[in-house]
Amino acid sequence: MDFPRALRAHRTSRHLSQLDLALRAGTTQRHLSFIESGRSVPGRTMVVRLADSLELPLRERNELLLAAGYAPAYPESSLDGPELAPVRTAIDHILRGHLPYPALVVDRGGDLVAANEAFDVLTEGVAPELVGPCTNVYRLALHPRGLAPRIANLAEWSRHILARLGHLPELRDELTAYIPELENRADHLGFAVPLHLRSSYGDLRLMTTVTTFATAADVTLAELKLEAFLPADPVSQQALATAAAHWDIQGPR
Repeated sequence: MDFPRALRAHRTSRHLSQLDLALRAGTTQRHLSFIESGRSVPGRTMVVRLADSLELPLRERNELLLAAGYAPAYPESSLDGPELAPVRTAIDHILRGHLPYPALVVDRGGDLVAANEAFDVLTEGVAPELVGPCTNVYRLALHPRGLAPRIANLAEWSRHILARLGHLPELRDELTAYIPELENRADHLGFAVPLHLRSSYGDLRLMTTVTTFATAADVTLAELKLEAFLPADPVSQQALATAAAHWDIQGPR
């Protein structure tokens, strides 16, 4: 990667002028112009300040440092390793605490890291090859043999899913081929886009919340996302309660 070109691409994608970024990073526009033109070679501290000022994800900060010829600043640990054992414990507590409602954790690519027992309520009837250790939740959601046939508002939900995949162009292209043509409608969405899912326990209207580890200093941890589903109306709440009783799903103790 060419550092000046990469820095300029990050700056312009965030609609920042050279002056804007220079002020954020505590340098001058002239110095930043020299860096972007390759006339000046920034030190490691300056690269870190620029990456921080651009509010880049940790992975992209490491990539920018590598492009400038420096070692990465942030580790990328295995989620199964001892360094992240407290994280695994915290995730388990959060997932159990959200019962009897579904909750899951995914990595940067949308692959399933963990889920609570209520997640099975969402995936009932999907093709076996779409669930398991290599489950990709985005593909699971929109694949014709996944949740898609049971999603009543598939066009709206598809738009919600595809909006997350700007960093995964190949997966986005694959999923786009599965879904109907999307109409630009916004007059009926209300305050949030619910997942309207047909199930054997009744129709479910679910809101979602996404949680990240905001103070993460590890690439793996920073890229984890915990998505929790909540009933959007009393009918959905009752349906999930019925499902929990059927599946013998216990809440926190």
